[in-house]
Amino acid sequence: MCKRLTATFVCSALSLIATTGFVRADTIGRYQCGVIGAIAQEPIGDRDGHVLLSFEYSCQGVDGLLKEAVSTAVSVSEWDGPKGTYLASLGLHRAPGGFAVGQLLEGTASLVMKDGKPIGAQSTGKTVFKFASGTLAALSGRTVNFTTKPVGIGRFELEFKD
Repeated sequence: MCKRLTATFVCSALSLIATTGFVRADTIGRYQCGVIGAIAQEPIGDRDGHVLLSFEYSCQGVDGLLKEAVSTAVSVSEWDGPKGTYLASLGLHRAPGGFAVGQLLEGTASLVMKDGKPIGAQSTGKTVFKFASGTLAALSGRTVNFTTKPVGIGRFELEFKD
C-alpha cells in the first residue's frame, strides 16, 4: 500500500510539473527568425572557404518572456569551411511595454546540410543584455546562453536560456 501511495504521489507531482511548464523553467524566451535581405560573404583571401559573413535578421517572440516581442539584429561571423565563430552581434528587443539591447559575448556555429545542400547553421553561445526596461527589465545585466537551429532556408529558431 505504501509503495502504491508513493508511486501515485511521484506521478502526480511529475504530471503537475509537466503541465505547469516547470520543466522549461530555464528557458527565457524563444524567437522565430528570418534573414533580412542578402547574406554578405567577404572572402578573406588566405585560403578557400575562409570568409566573413554578415547579415541582418528579424525575429518574432513565440515563447517565454519574449513572447510577442520583436527583435532586429545584425550578426558578423568568421567561417572556415563548415565551422563559424561569431565576432559581433547586437540585437534590439521590443516588447509591449519593454525594450532590451543584447550583445554577443561569444558563439560558434556549424553548417547544417540536408540532401547534400546547406539549409542553415546551428549555433551556441552567450549574450549579455546590456540594457533592459519595462516588461523586459528582468533581462537587464543578465548573461544568458543562446542556441539557434535552422527551420528552412533563411529561417531559424533562436532560444535564450539561463
